[in-house]
Amino acid sequence: MPRPVALITGPTSGIGAGYARRYARDGYDLVLVARDVDRLTRLAGELEGEAGGVEILPADLADPADRGKVCDRLAAGVQVLVNNAGFGTSGDFWTIDPALLQSQLDVNVTAVMHLTRAALPPMLDAGAGTVINIASVAGLVPGRGSTYSASKAWVISFSEGLAVGLQGTGVGVHAVCPGYVRTEFHTRAGIEMAKLPSFLWLEVDDVVTKSLADIAGGKVISVPGLQYKAIVTAGRMIPRGLARAATRRVGGGRGRT
Repeated sequence: MPRPVALITGPTSGIGAGYARRYARDGYDLVLVARDVDRLTRLAGELEGEAGGVEILPADLADPADRGKVCDRLAAGVQVLVNNAGFGTSGDFWTIDPALLQSQLDVNVTAVMHLTRAALPPMLDAGAGTVINIASVAGLVPGRGSTYSASKAWVISFSEGLAVGLQGTGVGVHAVCPGYVRTEFHTRAGIEMAKLPSFLWLEVDDVVTKSLADIAGGKVISVPGLQYKAIVTAGRMIPRGLARAATRRVGGGRGRT
């Protein structure tokens, strides 16, 4: 029997690497998509002993031609797509280079849309498949920056809409909404996190394990961590103005997009 295939974007660190390792342990063939060829090659070498096979596909998802290459691979058929690639930026919105903001939306939104669109037809033909879109609590709680939060809110809404349309097909679309996770994300974005309370940090393996358990249970939106489930629930119950004030007090709302 051929092994199932999981294509993962942004797998060279953090949450993406966590999913790559988990699917390798579960016996999947992997297709790993990222810009950094050296890191992709090192990760492939690390996982080859566990995964059935590892294919690396260097691509910058902000580039239309590179997105097209990944879409072509997805059109050939995979069982799992993990849309993990994404990035944030530091600085206030009105100070950021518009080209960088556009690149952020191209990766966080456009790539998710195009890759999902490419993956779904063969999944539907097979009557089975899973799309996992990595969103964020920032897309559920008001006041956590601007373009990044908006992009993640789009991913959540997009995933929910598709999940409704795909009911009964055997294909599932899910949005995973972690909070603060110990990864390279904030360092790369230039966001200072030293003052964040320690109880708000999550570990990558916990996010992966809890999200996959939620997905197996049929949840469309997964919010790993009891602390973040409580935050999201509270945010839905109180006025948005009060929620913004609480967000600003705990994590700050300035200095990030």
